[in-house]
Amino acid sequence: MSSIAGFLITVRTARQGVAMVGGKLSPEYQKETATLEVNAAVLSALGLAPGQRARLRSPFGEAVVTCRPAEVPAELFFLPLGPTANLLIGTDTGGTGVPCFKGLEVKLEPYHGATAGDEQ
Repeated sequence: MSSIAGFLITVRTARQGVAMVGGKLSPEYQKETATLEVNAAVLSALGLAPGQRARLRSPFGEAVVTCRPAEVPAELFFLPLGPTANLLIGTDTGGTGVPCFKGLEVKLEPYHGATAGDEQ
């Protein structure tokens, strides 16, 4: 299977809160806000192991995330609010001043490329 469609739900996590003590530019915060919680069966269907990277695509952009298995519905993907989630969220606010952070349609697929900071 090359990709799985689902809905992105952005959240705040306890790990994110702890990491934020070191600042939003700290490696711990950056790592936590780029970690996607996914149903283990979805990871398996994509041929991914826990801790592997995947690409998450939305109509507004894409981001590379690290996958963490979680007891969540197969069609929902949970990502902490932060710089990675911002790459996927549109700018339309429907007059509210705040874009929609919940229920965004996305596709998850394996990622095999290098990202900034990777050793070549």
